Amino acid sequence: MCGIIGYTGTGNAVSEVIAGLRLLEYRGYDSAGMAALTEKGIAVVKKKGRVDALENALKASPVLSHTAIGHTRWATHGEPSDRNSHPHGTERVMLVHNGIIENDIELKEGLLLKGYTFESDTDTEVAAKLIDSLYAETGDPVKALREACLRLRGSYAFAVLFSDKPDTLYATRCESPLLVGVAKTGAYLASDMAAFLPKTRSYIPVENREMLSICQSKITFYAENGSAYEKEQLLAEWDVEAAERGGFGSFMEKEMHEEPEVVERTLSPRILSGLPDFSREIAEERLLSAKKIWLIGCGTAYHAGLFGKYAFEKYARIPADAVIASEFRYIDPLLTGDDAVVVISQSGETADTLAALRLAKERGAYTVSVVNVGFSTIARESDATLQTLAGPEIAVASTKAYTVQTALLLLLSVSLGMKNGRIGIADAKEMTALLAKGLPSAIEETLAISDSIRETARNISAAEHLFFIGRNQDYISSLEGSLKLKEISYIHSEAYAAGELKHGTISLIEKGTPVVAVSTVPALREKLLSNLKETLARGARAVVVCERSAAPQFSDLSAEIILLPDTDPFILPVVTATALQLLAFHTASLRGCDVDKPRNLAKSVTVE
Repeated sequence: MCGIIGYTGTGNAVSEVIAGLRLLEYRGYDSAGMAALTEKGIAVVKKKGRVDALENALKASPVLSHTAIGHTRWATHGEPSDRNSHPHGTERVMLVHNGIIENDIELKEGLLLKGYTFESDTDTEVAAKLIDSLYAETGDPVKALREACLRLRGSYAFAVLFSDKPDTLYATRCESPLLVGVAKTGAYLASDMAAFLPKTRSYIPVENREMLSICQSKITFYAENGSAYEKEQLLAEWDVEAAERGGFGSFMEKEMHEEPEVVERTLSPRILSGLPDFSREIAEERLLSAKKIWLIGCGTAYHAGLFGKYAFEKYARIPADAVIASEFRYIDPLLTGDDAVVVISQSGETADTLAALRLAKERGAYTVSVVNVGFSTIARESDATLQTLAGPEIAVASTKAYTVQTALLLLLSVSLGMKNGRIGIADAKEMTALLAKGLPSAIEETLAISDSIRETARNISAAEHLFFIGRNQDYISSLEGSLKLKEISYIHSEAYAAGELKHGTISLIEKGTPVVAVSTVPALREKLLSNLKETLARGARAVVVCERSAAPQFSDLSAEIILLPDTDPFILPVVTATALQLLAFHTASLRGCDVDKPRNLAKSVTVE
């Protein structure tokens, strides 16, 4: 969840680290800090708040260095403060950490007996001083790191400086992501490729429990037994423009406007002669023969899983279930080798989703990952991977990732339905064309009404409580729309299946309470209309989301209407997501919220 960055080379390490931290700030922004190797030892500067606060401190007290590490924090152990900010360590050893050390209390007791004192409330300081104690014993950074890894429980990616090892970075990881970037002027360590993408597309993934050192552009990896080796550099598909705002005021706005392009980019390689084709990526027969397909994810990815469940059952007639990743292991699922598990994660590093994947593999299930990062841990550990080609998603609130996940799952459901005889070839071609051409076009139309959605947002932006209602697939859209709104606008928002209103929820409706009613299922529109009237009778203010041709059915309700394009109901739920993203975006903007960096949230949840 936190972001770490390291640099060593011929350039100005301080400016390189600051630039990287800015690109990592979406992973956490409670505090930021930096440590640099200098002629006088390790210089440390750290501040509560965003990277700006750290940069201002460095301007006041400049540091000259060619080797430095940095950290932007999402607090887990200890409140956001200067003293809890990373880096942590001693005069001899200093490190930054992404993850959680689970046995820090036990280790701390042993270190106290050795005479160590502690200045923070963090688990990271314990790890740093454990490494320091082992370095004092061994005199070898790699041996100290290896021994520390044997004693630490939890997840971590460390970038480490040793005061007597000039111009050298050391690192290791376990469960938390870490990459090496290789540029002409030096090398980088980072939690995310975005941190060094403006400087290089050449990278090397760091595997679990690998250790490495970087000295004068020489990158050496070490196995658990201490043996040294080198690794091949890879070339990232993303470019620097993908990690920049491109003229938009925020990453979230930019990423919503990329949705038509990334949907087409993701789907077109999986279409052959007008029909879905996944033959090069997954063993579809394993999905077709599965007693059940489980779809696992967290947050927005879980909502994509709910939509996948709907699509697999409706179009392919395969039993499916969606489960929140953080609950999956603890329900002791009735999961066997006859099942298939689809895990969904934008980053491919989500800790709970990775744990669910590993449980599925233990029980022999066929595993497929839907991820946006092809070299991620989840992608590498799955039996098969469907990579969404959305490019980097920087804003904390997911937009284009959800859109391509749902579109890809729809295409897969058509493929499965065609192969098991539930969908005829002609219908499959029509559905595929809708996804390939109709969907990007419909999303474009929806983005074009952004200004009118802003006016609707203006009328709900003063609310402190708001409700979404919908039926069937519209309920799934309501869940995602509600999550997006409360994530970035801080309005208390809940989503309910419209038919459940009279079972208690309607007691929360007061005069003036906004109710957003999503209605894209023609067969259920009359029922949804009745549910909406029930809220209006209690004083609610209605906002209706429906296709343009359906608007007259709501004309006598004094409701504001967000008009979706008149497109096929098959793809309309994906289009609805874009409209609700715009509603959340404009509401948050009107309330003066930082849409890219909502409070208390981080982009990639790499701790349980």
